Amino acid sequence: MIKEDKSVRCALTNAKQALRDGDRLAARRWAQEGLALDPELEEAWLILASVASPEASLSYLKRALEINPRSKRARRGMHWAIQRYRTSDQSSSRRKRIIIQPPTQLALTRSKPAIMPWVLLAILILGGLLVGFGRLPIKALLSPDAPIKIAQINISKATRTLTATATYTPTPTFTPSPTPTNTPTPTATNTPTETPTSTPTNTPIPTNTPPPPTAPPPVIDPVNPMLPPDVGLNERWIDVNLSQQRAYAYEGNALVRSFIVSTGTWQYPTVIGQYRIYVKYRFADMAGPGYYLPNVPYIMYFFKGYGLHGTYWHNNFGTPMSHGCINFTIDEAGWVYNFASVGTLINIHY
Repeated sequence: MIKEDKSVRCALTNAKQALRDGDRLAARRWAQEGLALDPELEEAWLILASVASPEASLSYLKRALEINPRSKRARRGMHWAIQRYRTSDQSSSRRKRIIIQPPTQLALTRSKPAIMPWVLLAILILGGLLVGFGRLPIKALLSPDAPIKIAQINISKATRTLTATATYTPTPTFTPSPTPTNTPTPTATNTPTETPTSTPTNTPIPTNTPPPPTAPPPVIDPVNPMLPPDVGLNERWIDVNLSQQRAYAYEGNALVRSFIVSTGTWQYPTVIGQYRIYVKYRFADMAGPGYYLPNVPYIMYFFKGYGLHGTYWHNNFGTPMSHGCINFTIDEAGWVYNFASVGTLINIHY
């Protein structure tokens, strides 16, 4: 314990020195190393906030305030981060407003038609025709009033010849054929291996359209549960009821503990089916469309980017809130993390 405290102090000292030297990458690395030893280290969260992007700074400072709600440094930092975020957002908006639609290639190459050359060419052609018929001497073409004379001659030659009127037919319109719907095909599942890590790692993003389960998940009665297929009499497994927004931990038929959770919204639904945990992380970063969550605790992935994990950014459990994952409180996620292992069955249903 004393050795660990020394390592934490050493990491913080190195992070502060790197910050003074202007080495942001080193400061971030040392702060993360300190958090790997002690996730409740307020000073390390403040250092991360000082070297992060405006959006990430808000998340880091929020975590620091959760650890110490009375921290004056964290509150000042939150005020600074909000102003910084608003400034960057306004700058981005101004940049967007001055973007002008670029001219098309046709507009760049098309020049304004010259009228006078065509008028002169038409006069010469008409003059040539009249000279050929002997109606106009060549000298008349060179006189200043040549266009007027030519027009008078053309009027005198007007006849009642009927001219056929062109009939325009409608142009056929291309109608695109319906795009075939891709049917997701089941993918082979590798043998799960536990690779816990103490450093934050980027995580896969859950897909918006979950694949169909390989087998219909059984609906479990918490009072008289029925063991899912391939679950032993004393085997540990977890049942998630999306309709109830609850999760249940079992050992065989015996209910050990129940939880109120938050699952995916209608835009990002949680997959249904039977899956097994394939990797566990004590904590890791999670990112996706419109969010970045650093150091999410007690992550247990069971299918691609879908997992069970602790949640520090909301307390609205019992209501769908996630991008497809199953949100627990931090304390309850820690209990499930110790209860489950790589290979534990997760049964998800409505």
